[in-house]
Amino acid sequence: MHIKHVTLRVAHMEESIRFYELITELTVSRRFTEGAAEVAFLINGEGETEIELLYIPEGQTFEGKGMFICFETDQLDEMHKIAERESLKPSPIQIPGDGTRYFYVYDPNGVSIQLRVFPK
Repeated sequence: MHIKHVTLRVAHMEESIRFYELITELTVSRRFTEGAAEVAFLINGEGETEIELLYIPEGQTFEGKGMFICFETDQLDEMHKIAERESLKPSPIQIPGDGTRYFYVYDPNGVSIQLRVFPK
């Protein structure tokens, strides 16, 4: 068993799509509306990672407190520079001593996104 996708309720669909395409390199695989709701699925090229962004004008959106999502990358330094260039206020790159390196950045809805390099 594995997680098929994670759904995040968002306040602004276009801003959220742009963030995830830029920072996680996911791309929109399908997008549709259902009544008042707008839905966008973003995937990586292999289809292993999938995030569903859900915008519903009425009702509560997720505020991101107490949750983070980790994405593995082999381009940590480049992604950190992109986050800085886009004024996303990334954390400094951390080196915890376990062979990994990572930084955090918040998505437009307050979800803490970690980009991390793992040892090969």
